[in-house]
Amino acid sequence: MKRPDSLYKSGEYAEKNPTWDVEDSPWKAGKVLDVLRETGMQPASVCEVGCGAGGVLAHLTERMPEARFFGYDIAPDAQSFWDRYSDTDIAFEVGDFFERNSRRYDLVLILDVIEHIADPWIFLEKLKPHGDTFLFHIPLDLSAQNVLRETPILEARRQVGHIHYFTKNLALELLAEAGYEVEYYAYSNLSMSGPRSSWKSRLAYVPRRLAYMISKDFGVRLLGGESLLVVARPADTSAC
Repeated sequence: MKRPDSLYKSGEYAEKNPTWDVEDSPWKAGKVLDVLRETGMQPASVCEVGCGAGGVLAHLTERMPEARFFGYDIAPDAQSFWDRYSDTDIAFEVGDFFERNSRRYDLVLILDVIEHIADPWIFLEKLKPHGDTFLFHIPLDLSAQNVLRETPILEARRQVGHIHYFTKNLALELLAEAGYEVEYYAYSNLSMSGPRSSWKSRLAYVPRRLAYMISKDFGVRLLGGESLLVVARPADTSAC
């Protein structure tokens, strides 16, 4: 059996996910724009590390015409999608970001990536010199329901290569351990308004709403189905 973190370079991810989840791109791009509005950020340069099919960047170019966009992905199969965005100025590149990138960006997007990385601490530490601000989107696979059922966690591992599992606080703790200061975070509301809502998630709408009325944090830890948006900067260590 292959390691889950080998799916992207081996071509197995493309076989299991032939659309590369590009249908989720408008929703993800919308969440990025929501965060930019909420925080007042107006980046002139945006890089997405692990850009996949490139759909998020393509949607952002429509709403941020003054910014320059760059996308990196380690999967050779991702390139097959990039031609559809040839009318944009997005600079796509396949390969290891740390080996091929020589720029520093106003904003670096890390959307649904951390959970795939064999050593997220090393990845996050190496990432810091390449951006002023970082926007993370992290799925919160770890919930009481998912642990009891176990199948959703195993499915995420086998189908899309998730090898690390988070609650909100575990995700924030990881960023702090890697030397980041969190400036903003919010649930993405994936469980209630995310793309490709299944009949199972619709069935869970009422109990989820009830749990959220007690506490959003409690409801997410109990029922799962959420993700976290986090804006962070490298911590200032000059005073240490």
